[in-house]
Amino acid sequence: MQIDFLGATREVTGSKFLITTKGGKKILLDCGMYQGKGLDTDRLNRNLGFDPSEVDYLILSHAHIDHSGLIPYIYKLGFRGSIISTSATRNLCSYMLIDSAFIQESDSNKYNRKLPLKGFEESTPLYSEEDARKCMELFITTEFNHKLNIAPNIDVTFYTTGHMLGAACIYLEIKENGKSIRIAYTGDIGRQKSYILSTPADFPQCDYLITESTYGNRLHEPEDDAKKLLHEIVYHTCIEKRGKLIIPSFAVGRTQEILYVLNELYNENKLPPIKVFVDSPLAINATSVFRQHIEYLNDNVKKTILYDDDPFNFGSATYIRDVEKSKALNKYRKPCIIISASGMLEAGRVKHHVANNIMKPKNTILMVGYCAPTTLGARIQEKGLKKISIFGNEIAVRAEIKSIEAFSGHGDYREMIKYLRCQNPNEIKNIFLVHGEYQTQLDYKQYLQENGFRDIIIPEVGNKYILQDREAVRI
Repeated sequence: MQIDFLGATREVTGSKFLITTKGGKKILLDCGMYQGKGLDTDRLNRNLGFDPSEVDYLILSHAHIDHSGLIPYIYKLGFRGSIISTSATRNLCSYMLIDSAFIQESDSNKYNRKLPLKGFEESTPLYSEEDARKCMELFITTEFNHKLNIAPNIDVTFYTTGHMLGAACIYLEIKENGKSIRIAYTGDIGRQKSYILSTPADFPQCDYLITESTYGNRLHEPEDDAKKLLHEIVYHTCIEKRGKLIIPSFAVGRTQEILYVLNELYNENKLPPIKVFVDSPLAINATSVFRQHIEYLNDNVKKTILYDDDPFNFGSATYIRDVEKSKALNKYRKPCIIISASGMLEAGRVKHHVANNIMKPKNTILMVGYCAPTTLGARIQEKGLKKISIFGNEIAVRAEIKSIEAFSGHGDYREMIKYLRCQNPNEIKNIFLVHGEYQTQLDYKQYLQENGFRDIIIPEVGNKYILQDREAVRI
């Protein structure tokens, strides 16, 4: 059996890992987009490293675009295998992939209109909205803790990771030559305690472990501090400064968690009398999926709905789909909160909100999740920043820039190690660290070793390994 590492190696986006069995079956774990790589992003996304028409199964850990965003692209290039996911992941993808196609088509049109001279190569989107719709026909859903036989001698089971709605650790059992090889791919690992999501669940012993390392050298603030900090920032910005609080937030997962906390503050009469605008059609659609899958959420949410039938909505909240109403927020002069995608400030309506508000001292930009180092979201958090380029314009930075890492959907290194303690390190032949910056992975590798884990590999893109009885061998 062979595994090819085709993305999310020594970086945090572009998740793609291809398993080829001795019987010739090809199983792709995730098919995610690279994000925040500047001019290299398009090239990296187009160069897959495999022939989509040869892939039999795509097993999807969760719906975030850096894990799912190239599914319509491989469909366009001939993939017609089965896509295995949880039902929540499938439902989220039905909105997220179409949204991704819309953004690409819109960005290409804008770029092409601005081409200064003939002879410049026009931009083309990776895929169309039609590709995004058609690929949904390939999904087969299963639920947590249910062993699914997808082919002779190949079983897959999902275990919740608590990272986002429907997010799963993929547990594969593949029999070759009368022996079973057990491969676990954690996808992204959630928090040990979340406002809305269930705690990550144990998974059975594996022989080979592929695991993320995004926050492999960082610790979060305690969860209780997040609600307190959010309340303080809201009060400081909207009451003391009479300004706008702009929250760039991932449309799926982070937005719902922030809305839940604001709903709690509203129910406790602690939320100031200001408007809260959720300015993201995708976030609105995703929130509807969260409402459909209350069974995936934790006891906090289930208790809340006993007296509050919508834990993601409250009296001062307004959901905005219309583009013109979104633009009108630039002329809204009263203190308010604007929650809008994307979380890394790479695209979407929030980029316009930041561009229109970052030069005013009374405003605050609040970052609430991980931002890859090359993204606008990361650059905006640099200490002492005086100016920043947005849409090609140099803009003075006078607004306060704040962050609350406790809202992150990624566990920190202590939480990830606690999660992995369901495994006996002595029975794991190799651990592959993916989804992390290289220095972070080196630090996390050391923490893992201090906790008894060994035989840890940090693959590079394009690395291929043969998985055998004793350990993986690079070829």
